[in-house]
Amino acid sequence: MKCLKEKLRNPIIRGVARTASGMIIEFHNPGVKDLFNLVATKPNLLKETIVADRVIGRGAALLLIKGGISQVFASIISKPALDVFMHYGIDVSYDILVDNILNHSGTDICPVEKLTMTISQPDIAFVKIKEFIST
Repeated sequence: MKCLKEKLRNPIIRGVARTASGMIIEFHNPGVKDLFNLVATKPNLLKETIVADRVIGRGAALLLIKGGISQVFASIISKPALDVFMHYGIDVSYDILVDNILNHSGTDICPVEKLTMTISQPDIAFVKIKEFIST
């Protein structure tokens, strides 16, 4: 996990995963789009991976659960995301715990966090996030 956390020091890397086979996957775009695309196009790639990310909200947590991760670190994590990981028994660590992830302008809750607030099933969250990204 230490080497993954160190990769987050690079300002262009938003998140990074190490697969069970040792392959490193980097995420560069803010939000959940990179993660969603990975889960959608390579559904088994995240099985048993270790993930480190700058910011994890509930939507990202549900996508990571759907992907099958085994361990996660977040620089910043929301309480709803932490609840998801705890519910699914994922080994989670973080630096900062916040009530909610905010949108880019800081004026409201992140739309994906808000969208998934009442969803606890990863498959349902996946469909809702797909609809949100498609609009």
